[in-house]
Amino acid sequence: MALMTGEQYIESIRKLNLQIYMFGKKIETPVDDPILRPSLNSVRMTYDLAQMPEYQDVMTATSALTGNRINRFCHIHQSTDDLIKKVKMQRLLGQQTASCFQRCVGMDAFNALYSTTYETDQEYKTDYFENFKRFATYVEENDLTVDGAMTDPKGDRGLAPHAQADADMYLHVVERRPDGVVVRGAKAHQTGIINSHEVIVMPTIAMGPDDKDYAISFAVPTDSEGIFMIIGRQSCDTRKLEGSDMDVGNSEFGGVEALVVFDNVFVPNDRIFLNGEAEFAGMMVERFAGYHRQSYGGCKVGVGDVLIGAAAVAAEYNGADKASHVKDKLIEMVHLNETLFACGIACSAEGTKTKSGNYIIDLLLANVCKQNVTRFPYEIVRLAEDIAGGLMVTAPSEKDLRDEKVGPYIEKYLKGVSRVSTENRLRILRLIENLSLGTAAVGYRTESMHGAGSPQAQRIMIARQGNLGAKKKLAKKIAHISE
Repeated sequence: MALMTGEQYIESIRKLNLQIYMFGKKIETPVDDPILRPSLNSVRMTYDLAQMPEYQDVMTATSALTGNRINRFCHIHQSTDDLIKKVKMQRLLGQQTASCFQRCVGMDAFNALYSTTYETDQEYKTDYFENFKRFATYVEENDLTVDGAMTDPKGDRGLAPHAQADADMYLHVVERRPDGVVVRGAKAHQTGIINSHEVIVMPTIAMGPDDKDYAISFAVPTDSEGIFMIIGRQSCDTRKLEGSDMDVGNSEFGGVEALVVFDNVFVPNDRIFLNGEAEFAGMMVERFAGYHRQSYGGCKVGVGDVLIGAAAVAAEYNGADKASHVKDKLIEMVHLNETLFACGIACSAEGTKTKSGNYIIDLLLANVCKQNVTRFPYEIVRLAEDIAGGLMVTAPSEKDLRDEKVGPYIEKYLKGVSRVSTENRLRILRLIENLSLGTAAVGYRTESMHGAGSPQAQRIMIARQGNLGAKKKLAKKIAHISE
């Protein structure tokens, strides 16, 4: 099959029998739901841009499995150039959607599983690598969107999976059959699963021998029997029901998160990529986390580009764009944003080939990248809010602006510079509000903190990868210390 168009993608999701719940009821037509549809539009952009000749180099790649032209989100990285183009693709999509476009997790899971299944097979003579290659080929040839599910609810964080009072706090195998396994549990904070054809499940932490039933990785269709999704609340989410694109801020694009329950889901043997080999759970987690922390040096930078642009427009509309302190704040926002991009490019350029043949980023630099992402977007948001002014969160609704009685007063008293309409001034402020505090903040500000692991998770990896011993030797050599 050729690359899907955006419209073909939308119709393919429409055909799925997804079990989605929101606000206490089952959503019968999620593709057309006004709260959910913007998130679908964001994924659609990954298909639309891949159709455009000017973006072919960054949005598509040549498959290492089939030799065919495929969407880069389905690609197994074959070089550092692939890793760099991944980051550039993510920045482009962040710029085009100002939201989370949701396919990164599946792409990162793809590449983590490719190398981990290979090394597991080398140790145990299993067939996980062949299972995964068949699955990856199927995804490539059908241009599917794949969700990556790693985060378990975890229950008592001080206890290992097998020691939890409720065994389902970590997804686990509850039955083994000749033709496959049955699993139960949940995956939290699942970005994009309602817009995905398939879901790859991975362990969430390194595991010991007693956690064998929890060391499970597999892929199943998102509409498999026993899977249902509960949509999380977002700030200002019900504004999408009011019919005002202005009040939403970013009316076309967005993202949603879901708690995904696996209620005795059957997984056939040929869809299993890890099954009890607990010592390889840590490798899978570490490699996936590394790839996904690299991703944030692209996607968050693209959204940051939009926020910086919005702040600059707001300053202009407020008549403050010539003020030296405003110029300096915009410079600082650009500096922080480009630093994140530099980290994403650096960990890609320093990537290396794995035993399986695909390429992995430099893990230390990827974790440094994500550690910066837990900080810099917060400062970028703070500066944007500073430049925008308080009207960003106190402006009346669009209905008031259109009202015959109070509308003229809003037009009069909330106007900025004379050449700019009050409506346009309010529109840019609503976009900043959306990116800073509203539904898009889930995929920008808060996700910058907790997505791909909390800040402490990166600090642990930096400690492991930082090679402090080698640095001490360098210092002792320069100081002529002999011990």
